[in-house]
Amino acid sequence: MIRKDNAPQNLSQLKRIVMNLIGADKTDTAKTSLRLKRKRAAWNDDIRMKMLGIHPL
Repeated sequence: MIRKDNAPQNLSQLKRIVMNLIGADKTDTAKTSLRLKRKRAAWNDDIRMKMLGIHPL
């Protein structure tokens, strides 16, 4: 349950980190909104891995 103890603060901090990572992403050269970048990352594993700097073997 996310309404108990420290869960709301933890989730808020995690969301802030993710939004900063998405905003700092330079792999997408097209000028797109954070909302669209977030959706693309949710839909496509490859895009998400590029944003995080993970290179599959």
